[in-house]
Amino acid sequence: MAFCNKVGSLLRHSVSQNGQASTTSMLNSVRYMSSKLFIGGLSYSTDDQSLKDAFSGFGDVIEARVIIDRDTGRSRGFGFINYSSDESATSALSAMDGQELNGRNIRVSYANDRPAGPRPFGGGGGGLRGY
Repeated sequence: MAFCNKVGSLLRHSVSQNGQASTTSMLNSVRYMSSKLFIGGLSYSTDDQSLKDAFSGFGDVIEARVIIDRDTGRSRGFGFINYSSDESATSALSAMDGQELNGRNIRVSYANDRPAGPRPFGGGGGGLRGY
């Protein structure tokens, strides 16, 4: 419900500024209302708990997850933080982007959700193309 209220107020604000709501401005408003952050440049020693500890000072962390390579079992060097509010995510992004965590400067941005469903074929490499 809070999400719907926030979207409604952003759309009303967008309409009042321009006289009409453009699709681009509406999408940009919704895009920045995310409580999920992408964290890149993580040290291989960073685990879920240390990531959560580093970001819990900005609000209620629902989930902190470092992505692990399924073949090697080693960190892939990035992870995600989910906050209970988009305000917490915004303040964490502002404060933590470019900061050092476990000896590495991390990059923090809003996460882009992948579309649901099967991934398209292609990309990836391997194979004997042209033979």
